[in-house]
Amino acid sequence: MNTKNLIGKLYLIPTTLGESNPDDVLPQTVKRAIEFIDHYIVENEKTARKCIKSIKPDKLQSSLILSTLNKYTEIAEHSEMLKPCFQGINIGLMSEAGCPGIADPGAAIAKLAHEKGIQVVPLVGPSSILLAMMGSGMNGQSFAFNGYLPIDKSDKKSALKTYEKLSQDKNQSQIFIETPYRNNKLLEDLVQTLQPNTLLCIAADITLPTEYIKTFQVADWKKVIIDLHNRPTIFIVHKI
Repeated sequence: MNTKNLIGKLYLIPTTLGESNPDDVLPQTVKRAIEFIDHYIVENEKTARKCIKSIKPDKLQSSLILSTLNKYTEIAEHSEMLKPCFQGINIGLMSEAGCPGIADPGAAIAKLAHEKGIQVVPLVGPSSILLAMMGSGMNGQSFAFNGYLPIDKSDKKSALKTYEKLSQDKNQSQIFIETPYRNNKLLEDLVQTLQPNTLLCIAADITLPTEYIKTFQVADWKKVIIDLHNRPTIFIVHKI
């Protein structure tokens, strides 16, 4: 979409949380945006093209112009990615899964867009963090997302104790994630470190056919057998 006298907008385009039907989790606004946007900032070109094709099969792949934003991208490249906006071209920002800018490198692009006077347009779509909170039965009035836990075992234990105490002191549910291949080890650490009556929600494969969302006290989780290996999972802790 080219408009010579206008600045293009930055559209934050949600994607599915895995191999699910886009019709089940994405509204028409996302499909309409993909219809008219050809310039994208994405984490991985291959998966972004696959995602766009699944949402809009008749979209010409040859029309797509993709810039890659990941942990290897230099900060100096961010401004270059937004240059088309000053030619009146709209840009779509896509995460690998879920909502751009939430636990996602796209936040830096949205921040820069604000600084440059580019309108940022967030579109509705699935957020694993919010969906996990919705399904957890924990405190939806006060919660905090803490990202990844430390890898070092003693540091991880200390962090878990801190989050547990914080949840009790502030009546605030504490959310965190782990690299999927470490999920089983984290669950083991959780049941060994947290107090028996602390509530723990495990939300895995959200919106997928294998979706699993359960909240139990830690003492009860010790009796549960579940394999979380390589399954996208949200963990929520709340000490009452």
